[in-house]
Amino acid sequence: MNKNEVLSAIVAALEADVEALRRAAQIAYEAATAEENKAENKYDTLGLEASYLATGQARRAAEIRQALLTYQQLVLRDYDPTRGIQISSLVTLEDEQGDQRRVFIGPEGAGLKIGHGPQQVTVITPRSPLGQVLIGKRLDDEVSLVVAGVAQVSAVVAVA
Repeated sequence: MNKNEVLSAIVAALEADVEALRRAAQIAYEAATAEENKAENKYDTLGLEASYLATGQARRAAEIRQALLTYQQLVLRDYDPTRGIQISSLVTLEDEQGDQRRVFIGPEGAGLKIGHGPQQVTVITPRSPLGQVLIGKRLDDEVSLVVAGVAQVSAVVAVA
């Protein structure tokens, strides 16, 4: 999977997420405003809870829409060894056991997984611990990250 395919898959996943959240927010809004959910006493909070849910889902949908817009405007840059790894870099890391994983440094959408099996790519941002360590690194550099008190060392084996 190359960077263009990764970017297209991220945009498609975010579009699907926006639509799913839009539908969920609409359902929660309808539940919040339904006549049968009107409070009959001060302890009847079903309508209020549905309102909070609708608000939260609408806020999350707005965040995903913003991430989608950011990715739709993202310019993919070729890897420049003088600058090292930057936003839009597709990086392959290999740990000490020889296991490889691929990450895409994106501006938003951390944790999103694209593809399956050996083609799977995880989106990380420069704000994440791994992203902070990777920014500026170059091909064949080692990166070390302490997770749950254990140092994990990986080598940068490919950058696109």
